[in-house]
Amino acid sequence: MSGPGVVVEVIVLSEQAGVLYYRDLRTPVAGGAHPDDVARQLAGLSPCTEGGLLHSTSWRVAEGTVVLTYAALPDLRPRDTRPVQLDAASTGAHPLTPSPLSVDLDAVAAHACRHLALLAVTDGTVAAAARQLPRLWEPIGKLSPGPAGALGAVGA
Repeated sequence: MSGPGVVVEVIVLSEQAGVLYYRDLRTPVAGGAHPDDVARQLAGLSPCTEGGLLHSTSWRVAEGTVVLTYAALPDLRPRDTRPVQLDAASTGAHPLTPSPLSVDLDAVAAHACRHLALLAVTDGTVAAAARQLPRLWEPIGKLSPGPAGALGAVGA
């Protein structure tokens, strides 16, 4: 019996005129490869990439496939990018069904950026990477830091 397939999705971040942009890269995990290695290769990052950061931000099941999402920066080849819609979100309809029926890619990118904003103030490794790319991290640092689901006060 085989389980679901696994796809690595990388939200690669860049900055233009103080605005965050992203593009989405995807590939299946094959041949026993580690998803971190797949994501790093997909983003084109190496240990020599100044300020390079790769962080797993979320996962979801889509059409019977497990999608592992990573945020990566900097985007070394920004093309066909989209502005990050910072207010985008996807939530489940009921407390016992936390997964939304569908997940909008803009919501995935916004979540990844909020996740990075939290790490920039709680994780020394991420903070050190952020100091190397201040222009890129400035708009991330302006976000309300938060883990999954921490979008604001109830009833606000």
